[in-house]
Amino acid sequence: MAEADRARWDERYRAFPDPGEPSQLVTSCARWLPVHGRALDVAGGAGRHALWLASRGLEVALTDISPVGLEVARRSAAARGLALTALELDLEQDPLPAGPWHVVLAFHYLQRELWPLLVSALAPGGVLVLVQPTLKNLERHDKPRAPHLLREGELAAWAAGQPLEVLALDEGWLEEGRHEARLVARVVLSPSP
Repeated sequence: MAEADRARWDERYRAFPDPGEPSQLVTSCARWLPVHGRALDVAGGAGRHALWLASRGLEVALTDISPVGLEVARRSAAARGLALTALELDLEQDPLPAGPWHVVLAFHYLQRELWPLLVSALAPGGVLVLVQPTLKNLERHDKPRAPHLLREGELAAWAAGQPLEVLALDEGWLEEGRHEARLVARVVLSPSP
């Protein structure tokens, strides 16, 4: 990722040094998520979802390109008495942290070539949560721009070709006013020999 992108995110987290509340699209997945094990929040910024996962009892690793955002997450975790590992990574160049993970979350981070790696990083029975706005979002919002948006139906089509049991698949004008696609899926357990 270009240094300009890192600087832009750092500036955003300096201006708003609070992780904020987790998205309802993520918290509504609680019934499918374990409360023990390891979770990976991919490109999770200041950690609003990582902190929520940690508060549920998971051992959470948060990745992001912004050291400022990660510091916000570290401070918030410490203030709440939560354990959180914050890793500064550029996922366009750096590898994912080693799994296996029981939960992998990618919220508003689009890097399609990373999706199969997220699946393979999950433990058997692990849960993948992907949330991303679609191109239809541009009808009401000017951001994110088209290169950062899914085509309608794209997430569902991709999931159909993966070793995943779909637990929830939504696409539309969802709770927070954006046209988004959300996938919650469990890695299919290998059959016993």
